[in-house]
Amino acid sequence: MSEDERSFHVDLAMRAIEAYLSSRKILEPPGELPMELCGQAGAFVSLKKFGQLRGCIGTIGPTQPNIALEIIHNGISAATRDPRFDPVCPEELPLLSCSVDVLMPPEPVNDVCELDPLTYGVIVEHGYRRGLLLPNLEGVDTVDYQIEIACRKASIRPDDPFKLYRFEVKRYY
Repeated sequence: MSEDERSFHVDLAMRAIEAYLSSRKILEPPGELPMELCGQAGAFVSLKKFGQLRGCIGTIGPTQPNIALEIIHNGISAATRDPRFDPVCPEELPLLSCSVDVLMPPEPVNDVCELDPLTYGVIVEHGYRRGLLLPNLEGVDTVDYQIEIACRKASIRPDDPFKLYRFEVKRYY
């Protein structure tokens, strides 16, 4: 995908990653932000290389003054701090694809029939441990599998009593 075809959100994430990898500086958001980037929300930045996950870091709720800064910080973290992967090298940048998910506020789930892995992401919570799985992920076709993965990510055993939350995202490519 060319830079002209990328969404503003993805372009911002990639420019932040490029700036950080080249100079270790955190990109300042542009002065005039689109309205949808002025509010606050959690956001995830996912990086893929040849269709395989290369990094994914995000926040369930806002940690920055606006969504633009949330994307900048999470983009840098996805490229440099995802513990599952080595940090991205500058030479890899042309090989990466990126998506940005802006999270809507989570809502409690009383019954698993309220979930749909194509529409809703899921958060599982047991004590201080929380696991999150974004919606509409390749290979995640059932609610049970979605919950199982989220539990595994948080080291929550299937027999532990956990709370469930669902959320929607706006995904940008």
